[in-house]
Amino acid sequence: MQDKTGADGDTVKLLKECDAGIKMGVSAIDDVIDDVKNVDFRNLLHNCKSQHEKLKNEINSLLDEHNDDGKDPNPMAVGMSKVKTNMKMAFDGNDNTIADLITDGCNMGVKSLSRYLNQYKSADSKSRDITGRLVHIEDRLARDIRQFL
Repeated sequence: MQDKTGADGDTVKLLKECDAGIKMGVSAIDDVIDDVKNVDFRNLLHNCKSQHEKLKNEINSLLDEHNDDGKDPNPMAVGMSKVKTNMKMAFDGNDNTIADLITDGCNMGVKSLSRYLNQYKSADSKSRDITGRLVHIEDRLARDIRQFL
């Protein structure tokens, strides 16, 4: 893919960051969901994962329009996340620990996506809307699982 500049470039960059963020979020949920004991908590995670996957389909469709394959999460970030999760789960793998891990991930996602919204100001309204919806999903999950901390 050629390097794009301007509004089109910002649009693709923003969509790619959303794509990577969704992949990271879904992976984090997959890493812990089988260990969640509380049914309500597990349902919140399943629902959030489903919402992420719906947005991912929208993002993939828009990236296809721009002839782009998307973006995988940073391998170092994925590796560090898995190490942190595995260590915390080995030490104390209860629902409180899982809620803490997921909350941290949601907060990092909200922070990163908000930064990208500010960075890629020329991105089109569709990509900005998707990013806003993803921020909202992450923020809502972090609030909804506070009861399990």
